[in-house]
Amino acid sequence: MNIAHLATARRNPRSWHWTDIAAYTYLLLGVVLMFGPVLWLVLSSFKTQASLLEFPPSLLPLSQKEVVVSGYPQPLPLFTVTMEDGTKRELAQVRRIGIQAQMIDPANPGQTFRVAIDKRTPVREFSLATENYSEPLQRFAFPRFLANSVFVTVVATLITLLINSMAAYALSIYEFKGKNAAMLMVIGTLMIPITIILVPVYLVVTNLGLVNSLWAVILPGAATPTGVFLLRQYMLTLPRDLIEAARMDKASEWQIYWRIVMPLTLPALAVLTIFSIMWRWNEFLWPLAVLTKTESYTLQIGLNAFQGELQTQWQYLLAMTVMTLTPVAIVFVFLQRFITTGIANTGMK
Repeated sequence: MNIAHLATARRNPRSWHWTDIAAYTYLLLGVVLMFGPVLWLVLSSFKTQASLLEFPPSLLPLSQKEVVVSGYPQPLPLFTVTMEDGTKRELAQVRRIGIQAQMIDPANPGQTFRVAIDKRTPVREFSLATENYSEPLQRFAFPRFLANSVFVTVVATLITLLINSMAAYALSIYEFKGKNAAMLMVIGTLMIPITIILVPVYLVVTNLGLVNSLWAVILPGAATPTGVFLLRQYMLTLPRDLIEAARMDKASEWQIYWRIVMPLTLPALAVLTIFSIMWRWNEFLWPLAVLTKTESYTLQIGLNAFQGELQTQWQYLLAMTVMTLTPVAIVFVFLQRFITTGIANTGMK
């Protein structure tokens, strides 16, 4: 009831003001721009390869209707044909030669027609190509790719939360010389693009013998400057009296960190969790550099396998893209209530 009232709220309940129309037009445009591409992606993932290459494209997954005709081993495509006398008939195409098509009446297969291809239009029907999802899972190693991505994302996120929270705890709670300089150095690393450090980090990973190992994807990005900054800004808002009281009660630094600071930092940790999951799940360049064996591929590298030099299997690529987006969307739905609170108290914009 509250949602319905909010969606139809107006300045004056008895009449529409021009500002109401402008506001709803602006909001509707935003919804179309944000969710339109996602809707197109999901609907296109159920189209066949031929439907995806059609022009002009259609929004719904429509496929050409086929009919089984006695005497022909395969179903024949059905067309609406404009006859010479102007009438329209539904005929099945047997073969096409140049600009002419040999067609038959499904009810009377013995009668054949030669029809110009510009005199016919395909008969379409709504059809979901569910094989776009089932075939990659059966024919390719996508379950293995999915398991690799889940392992990398979960383990890397846990390590990121632990290391970043420890660094943030030291930079926010302790007082020591060079504290601000250390923080500036951490933030300064944000200005270094990954392409600059790609080769040195690759050489380190190679010397450690981690190439073609999932740990080569997990460990190099375990500590993120964004995560350290986000958690430090949040921890600065925690009351110092609480920490000093814990120290007077003979609590160790580890107990203060684990039992007091970490529970109070849950909103910021939830925000960092979402960011880390998105970073790790969608990471492409670094896994592409260190993973060369198929059994070690993550989902993003597996999707790249559908793109060849001469042909791209768009129906599989779109379907598996939808599958890769689903886990991130689910995580966002469950943790999004922490985003506003976490970011508002960290000073991030």
